[in-house]
Amino acid sequence: MTTVGIIANPSAGKDIRRLISQSRFVSNQEKVNLLQRVIKGLSGVGVNEVLLMPDSGHIAQEAVSNLQEIISVKFLEMTILNSEQDTITAAKLMQKQGVSAIVTLGGDGTNRAVALGTCEVPIMPLSTGTNNVFPFLIEGTLAGMAAGTVACHLVDKELCAPRCKKMSVYKSRNMAMDLVDMALVDIAISTETYVGARAIWDINTVSEIFLAVAKPDSIGLSSIGGLTNPISATDSHGLHIEIEKQIGSKYVSAPLTAGNIAKVGIKSISNMVPDHAYVIKKTPCTIALDGERSIPLRDGDSITIILTGDGPPVIDPHKTLKIVGQNKVYFKD
Repeated sequence: MTTVGIIANPSAGKDIRRLISQSRFVSNQEKVNLLQRVIKGLSGVGVNEVLLMPDSGHIAQEAVSNLQEIISVKFLEMTILNSEQDTITAAKLMQKQGVSAIVTLGGDGTNRAVALGTCEVPIMPLSTGTNNVFPFLIEGTLAGMAAGTVACHLVDKELCAPRCKKMSVYKSRNMAMDLVDMALVDIAISTETYVGARAIWDINTVSEIFLAVAKPDSIGLSSIGGLTNPISATDSHGLHIEIEKQIGSKYVSAPLTAGNIAKVGIKSISNMVPDHAYVIKKTPCTIALDGERSIPLRDGDSITIILTGDGPPVIDPHKTLKIVGQNKVYFKD
């Protein structure tokens, strides 16, 4: 019996960036349609069962309403809180119940929450918006096929689902370092002293950026690094950028949100060394994780950021399906 978990975030693709930019709004019905294609892709390559996170938008419930004939459907027994804690709890329960892979529908923040729940189960991150770096923008059927292929052990998991990097955030408490959160793509130090609408969209409020990946073909903070010093998911190091508020002779033009290319002043750029402790003491401020302000720091507080290579295994659907074709996995002669 091969079981694949599915976590669909009902809030993904609906934050404030849809109001202040031309970022794509993704309706629940579009997510339902996408999820149905994912499940058909899973079923088509031999997955026997899907284990779904229930959600307040009833996305998963509606998606499987007429699919029970092709695949066994189960829902997690859990209380819905309408927060990222739902995703964290679901990921923990899915690992505990032995799923072979998890398909996520959401953005960078959704996958960060999954990683907070488990870094041991391979994930197939499927994008549902325009401001995403971590998930793949790929047709749902293909994402389902790739996830199912890895889940059914038909390809080498080390090749098709290598571990990603993660940036762990520690806070000093009682002479000890406590892990308080993590990020998979970017950490920004914001001069805003409150969490507010959470999403980072005004670069003038950002003083520093730490990047696990810096992609020139992305939207958001990662593009700042990507257009100055690209860092891939396979590179062991990351990038640390200090932002200059006044635009001088050293700047980069980067797409911070969909439809918005802005000049970003650069004070300094340096490689982020794995396992090195980066201490932030510029308080008061807020720490934004994967594009969303999450941790407020008061005067006298400090945090430590450490980049490591032990994030969750991430299924690369393009590489997986290429290997499937080369090895004729689904070819019958």
